[in-house]
Amino acid sequence: MEEELKCPACKHLYKNPVLLPCYHSLCLSCARHREQPAQHLQPPPDDSETTADYPDGDKLSLVSETDSGVVCNSRPNSYIGTPNLLFPPIQNSTISLTCPTCQKLVYFDEHGANNLPRNKILQNIVDKYGDNKQLPIHCQLCETEPKEATIMCEQCEVFYCDICRENCHPTRGPLAAHSLVSPQQGKATLRSKNKDKKLNCGDHSTEILGMYCMLCKIAVCSLCISEGKHANHDVQALSGMCKAQKTELSQTLQALSERAKGATEFIQKLKVMVDKIPDNCVEFENRISADCDLLIEAIHRRKLQLFDFVHQERDSKIKIIREQIATFASKLQQTTGLLQFCIEALKETDPAAFLQVGTSLVDRVLLVDMAWHKEMTFTPSVSDEIDLTLDHLSVLHSIEHMTFAQMKAPGPPCLIPEECTTENNTITVAWQPQVCSFVEFYQLEISETDTGEFKEVYCGTDTICRIESLKFNTLYKIRVKAANNIGLSGFSDALSIRTDEVAWFNMDPVSAHSDIILSNDNQTVTSNTYEHRVVLGNLGFSQGVHYWEFVIDKYNMNADPGFGIATFDVAKDMMLGKDDKGWSMYIDHQRSWFLHSDHHNNRTEGGVGSGSVVGVLLNLDLHQLSFYVNDEHQGPIAFTDLHQGLFFPAISINRNVQVTVQTGLEPPTDGSDHESEGEGKGAQTAQWAIRTIAYHRERTPTDNFITPQSCR
Repeated sequence: MEEELKCPACKHLYKNPVLLPCYHSLCLSCARHREQPAQHLQPPPDDSETTADYPDGDKLSLVSETDSGVVCNSRPNSYIGTPNLLFPPIQNSTISLTCPTCQKLVYFDEHGANNLPRNKILQNIVDKYGDNKQLPIHCQLCETEPKEATIMCEQCEVFYCDICRENCHPTRGPLAAHSLVSPQQGKATLRSKNKDKKLNCGDHSTEILGMYCMLCKIAVCSLCISEGKHANHDVQALSGMCKAQKTELSQTLQALSERAKGATEFIQKLKVMVDKIPDNCVEFENRISADCDLLIEAIHRRKLQLFDFVHQERDSKIKIIREQIATFASKLQQTTGLLQFCIEALKETDPAAFLQVGTSLVDRVLLVDMAWHKEMTFTPSVSDEIDLTLDHLSVLHSIEHMTFAQMKAPGPPCLIPEECTTENNTITVAWQPQVCSFVEFYQLEISETDTGEFKEVYCGTDTICRIESLKFNTLYKIRVKAANNIGLSGFSDALSIRTDEVAWFNMDPVSAHSDIILSNDNQTVTSNTYEHRVVLGNLGFSQGVHYWEFVIDKYNMNADPGFGIATFDVAKDMMLGKDDKGWSMYIDHQRSWFLHSDHHNNRTEGGVGSGSVVGVLLNLDLHQLSFYVNDEHQGPIAFTDLHQGLFFPAISINRNVQVTVQTGLEPPTDGSDHESEGEGKGAQTAQWAIRTIAYHRERTPTDNFITPQSCR
């Protein structure tokens, strides 16, 4: 904190610090040296743009405090942001002072800076700091550069160097009786005296400061309150205000301390980064070297390939020219033979003999000459130059302009365990990118822990995803990776999460027929018409074994409620099972039938009444639907070959019936129709339906959540 203890004017530790109205401090000597005559400073004109419009309260405090010798605002905070010239000088303002920190002006009477209050707490802290640092104590009477003090007079309370002691405090006469001690001992004596000394009022020297003026923000005595300028001001006990101010400062320091702690940790992080940067630079240089070596190797391989191509071109040209040479040589040999033969014939002296062959020779020569003219051209078939040009400029340009892309492949994302939840057979997953990673899209994968095979279920830009139609009571592993046009990140740490053991659902008011009446959190169903109306559950099933029950709260004789399942597009204005989208058992007070596509079968004796319980068992592992009445099987297996996809719990009723659905029940295990249940379990491959959601789920994680550590 040494910078806090240095005077902004002299840049040394404070000596006798005084407090300016702007709450900045100066050494008393520095304040005196910075005094200037007030008339040398011209205030801005009234119409100047820098003229401040001061509140009436500030104008009053300006007038009320002129007798203290300091002309300033009684509430310094109110002039933050005002012009440098706080107040124009009034008649008795003869001296002014500019704060070196904030450049605000303060006006004094003829006593100048001596009117300023001493900053006792700052002086105490400076003294403690000097003791801890064992700083030398300087002479208080040296006129130029102060020398180190050698003694202190306990009576005069002044520190002297040897020269000033001889000149100003000789050990003779009345001064011979004064006690001279070492500077350190003298400083301890002064601190002990000041510690027990109570502050007296500046206006009433005999009165001790005991109250605090809330308006003027200064300590006052009892006479200041009763007779002085603070008579009508709000005052509080000095000790109470001190305690309150300390409490407020402590609370403020707590927040600032947290910021300082955070800054310290951040600085440590930055220092670690500074240490890592050279190593990362070396590693990056090695990668550059490796990449350049790959380029050089690729160019070398390409050079050899180009050489091979040139050699093939050379061999091809030589072959063509040699073939042309052979053709010309053969023709030339034939022509030369004919020439020699004709020359010898011309030497024949017997005219009869020559004329016998002369005509044929002329014809042969003409034919050969014509053949040379038609068939033989004295032009090389190919050039002796290699008719190729290496197209290297584009590659050279690319190499010369090869630079760094201001981006790299993203780091692995991080799954957010507290935001990953399960609801029935649906898992909601949330994640966040790695800090400073640029991500264009994410890939989410999921697997059953039994199989260990991950499958991609989402690819997109969102950071939250809802995975539906999973298996109940199954442990899944989830991982995610990020990607941009530079490359892919690694996968995040796998998160293990289990779906609910059994299905919980209510009846769906959105898809229900308008005549349906729902109550009891959409668990109780009735209708306002005598016609049959259908309502579905708000949860669909595509795999697994599920069981739910309907409790019949009200039943009149003229009613045939239908219980079962349906696809989402089932007709809602007729009995369940009338179309091919519903499978039901409709039942009265005596018997029941199974109904699908308007086909009735398997009439079974035994009906229902008020208080009866109808159970529905949907086994999608075996693709079967069965029914129970009061915990007893109602007929055989009702339906098989249920392969059409997503099935919703369904019921059709009229106003003569009211039922309440009960969910979250374990499937019954008795009955011959369920003995082979385990045989088909897991036969159907999971098909995950994905829907990205843009809202934050408020549901908190349940005990189904398993951390990666506990999974391992």
